[in-house]
Amino acid sequence: MITFVSITNEDQEKSIFAVMKRPLIIFFLFFFFSQHLFAQRYVTQSNADSSVVVTKDSRVDELINKQKEINLQKQTMPGYRIQVYFGVNRQKATEVKSEFSSKHLDVNSYLTYSQPNFKVRVGDFRTRLEAQKFLKEIQGVYGTSFIVSDDIRIPVLK
Repeated sequence: MITFVSITNEDQEKSIFAVMKRPLIIFFLFFFFSQHLFAQRYVTQSNADSSVVVTKDSRVDELINKQKEINLQKQTMPGYRIQVYFGVNRQKATEVKSEFSSKHLDVNSYLTYSQPNFKVRVGDFRTRLEAQKFLKEIQGVYGTSFIVSDDIRIPVLK
């Protein structure tokens, strides 16, 4: 059995509009939001003598301020220390730390515990060369000492 469905011109116009309505809505939504998503807020700054003109996105300043806040909270940087003791004896680690501190007042010393061992590390050296120079000074007293990479305190600028 075959049935025929008659479509009037009015029904045909409604169906074409219904099919075209979705892509049009999607296009207008994409167009509207893309203007906001990809919009860049440029700021131009120049010196009084106009020797330098800087054009940048205004969000760069926001990122710089955020990084400043992170740096103020962290107060450390990658660097080097010299490990002068490593062992399970806490009392011995404390003795080595206090002995070192009494001999070298200007160099910081740190006692840390990493299960099951205690470590005594000294110095806040920015470069390996600085650490190596100090290692040569103390190697006679602390024969098993060696340089390790560590997060060091940010040194005070003079």
